[in-house]
Amino acid sequence: MAEVSLQNVSKWYGEVIGVSDVTTVLRPGVTGLLGPNGAGKTTLFKVLTGLMPPDTGRVTLDGAPIWNNPAIYHRIGFCPSAENMYEQLTGFEFLTYMARLNGMNDADARERAMTTLGEVGLTEAAHKPIGAYSKGMRQRVKLGQSIQHQPDVLYFDEPMSGLDPLGRIDTVNLIHRYGKEGKTVVVSSHILHEIEEMTNTIMLLNNGMLLAEGVVHEIRELIEEQPRQVRIVTRELKRLSNRIIEFPEVKTIRFGEEEGELLIQTHSPDSFFPKLTNLILEDEIPIDEMSTTDDDLQSVFEYLVK
Repeated sequence: MAEVSLQNVSKWYGEVIGVSDVTTVLRPGVTGLLGPNGAGKTTLFKVLTGLMPPDTGRVTLDGAPIWNNPAIYHRIGFCPSAENMYEQLTGFEFLTYMARLNGMNDADARERAMTTLGEVGLTEAAHKPIGAYSKGMRQRVKLGQSIQHQPDVLYFDEPMSGLDPLGRIDTVNLIHRYGKEGKTVVVSSHILHEIEEMTNTIMLLNNGMLLAEGVVHEIRELIEEQPRQVRIVTRELKRLSNRIIEFPEVKTIRFGEEEGELLIQTHSPDSFFPKLTNLILEDEIPIDEMSTTDDDLQSVFEYLVK
């Protein structure tokens, strides 16, 4: 069990604010950090993990300061949104190396690396170079390095980015499991339905400010009225679009500027996404990328701020 406390935490980049006077307590279980791109989520994670110090305020893990305290870093796992991989290494070599950095001997590190690759669904790709991984596979190995040393506190910054539907299901199940085990888990997203799949507990962040904390249904009524745009990249564009256009939840559908890009606007994401997942699996339609743009969500946050 671990408790992370933030007291009046602020972080500035020159005259630009990253995080503004955030005070909260993160307790065991899963907490969703919801905010549009640029809200300050990544800056907050960097302060929480000890990658950078707060300019004002204090961040502690079970009462111990996090900044400049290497003795507690083994208790923290972090899956960043940014990607900077050692592409010449295989997934197995990379995770073994990261396990060694966390203090394991070579034999234990190698065993843990293979176990973790199985947890994130990369056993068959264990000995392939990361440079040959797809975007979803790279996301999985990045997720693996954050969990393999079995930390008490886990931070996942946009963990669904680039994952296919099966990868999303696996990741949601993994996060659920860690929450039930009593780990303190914080998951960020700019997509409401992703957070709802993992937790009812939410923190709402915008312009570096913590706007609200509580259960997710308290803001559902505001956000439900806003249509959501889904972006899909597939090699079978016409087959997928011909099937999706039949969904009553679809408001508009159009081809994007990139090859294989489909842009779908839905007014009912809660029912649209399960139907989309079932369609993709049943019809075996290959999906290269799937994401939700945050333009509509940004307008909701602007409304909340006002």
